[in-house]
Amino acid sequence: MSKKTLLNSKEINIILHRLACQLIENHNNFENTVLIGIQPRGTFLAERLVEILKDDYKIPSIEFGQLDITFYRDDFRRRDAPLEANKTNINFIVEDKKVVFIDDVLFSGRSIRAALTAIQSFGRPSDIELLVLIDRRFSRHLPIQPDYRGRQVDVINEEKVTVHWKGRDGKDAVYILNK
Repeated sequence: MSKKTLLNSKEINIILHRLACQLIENHNNFENTVLIGIQPRGTFLAERLVEILKDDYKIPSIEFGQLDITFYRDDFRRRDAPLEANKTNINFIVEDKKVVFIDDVLFSGRSIRAALTAIQSFGRPSDIELLVLIDRRFSRHLPIQPDYRGRQVDVINEEKVTVHWKGRDGKDAVYILNK
């Protein structure tokens, strides 16, 4: 298996700041906006963005949650091994709020479809947007597109995009793995 670096730590940092600025442009003080990281991998990206928004751009208050979509997926019963659920941590109502879903890689769109269903348990948002670090644009099974994207990449279906985070994996990097 070969590994190609798509983004290094410096490039990821630049992209995170650009995404944070785009969020500020569209949501100003985040008064009526909530950020929700999709478990498991989207939460790492969401936590980093919240940190940048608070520390570097001095946004005082951001409602942030984590959403588990395990049992909302359309394939959870089709796998050989049982899936393990992650934690949902949303301690606010999303009724009439602007929700920004955050995930690391947009591939088929099925995770986002599951998130759209799962969020209904917390109220009816006025608007939902999608932010992803990596958009694999030619592998969509559903008509779902991001509102904010870090990098768009064209990879063939046999290739896998993996995102590594400094706090979890030792360094920030995005790789394309070939079989």
